[in-house]
Amino acid sequence: MQTRSPYISIVVPTLNEQKNIRALIKGIAGGMNGYRYELIVVDGHSTDGTVSAAKSLGAKILYDQQGKGSALMKGMSAAKGDIVISMDADLSNRPNELKLLIAGIEAGYDICMGSRFLTGGGSDDMPMIRRLGNKFFVFMVNAIYGTSYTDMCYGYRSFAKGVAARLDLTEKRFSIETEISIRAKKKGMKVLEVPSFEKPRAGGDAKLHSLRDGYSILKTILKNI
Repeated sequence: MQTRSPYISIVVPTLNEQKNIRALIKGIAGGMNGYRYELIVVDGHSTDGTVSAAKSLGAKILYDQQGKGSALMKGMSAAKGDIVISMDADLSNRPNELKLLIAGIEAGYDICMGSRFLTGGGSDDMPMIRRLGNKFFVFMVNAIYGTSYTDMCYGYRSFAKGVAARLDLTEKRFSIETEISIRAKKKGMKVLEVPSFEKPRAGGDAKLHSLRDGYSILKTILKNI
């Protein structure tokens, strides 16, 4: 008896990603070969051709300008898939890892998180200040919450149907990944980390600001205790 493959929702927050969006969507199409899926682009009111390019390639468009976390929450709330995947728009996430994230959920986990610090993972886009900051936040969360995470501030993740709503997320900016990791532990969810390799941003300007967003992540860690 042949089993039906799950329907996948891929949520991508965007802001002025015209230089990357076409290559991203075409890469996703290759990575999702054999799966039925929807692509939800949640745009922060880009002033370039991001939205028109995404529409022309079949993406569903939503709008949110409060930040990455808010965009992810809106996209995941609208997702119809059996599995929901969060992905960055800057071509740093490799589409050939999509099936690994799907497999983690199919194996029975609630959340499957890409990690740049597991064997087989890595990064070509992590300056020393970000590397040290990430390690510090991983140490803090593991020490405070009794977890064993290897990565904290990485957004390439998959979620079983209904999990995003159960997390009761509130963070509207880049601290959303840290909040997900903490809430998953506090709610007793089954979490799997899998190796992921982060490529450099292909084009356009980075949206992450190390000091400002690092402070936001620190506040998220402490306020959830």
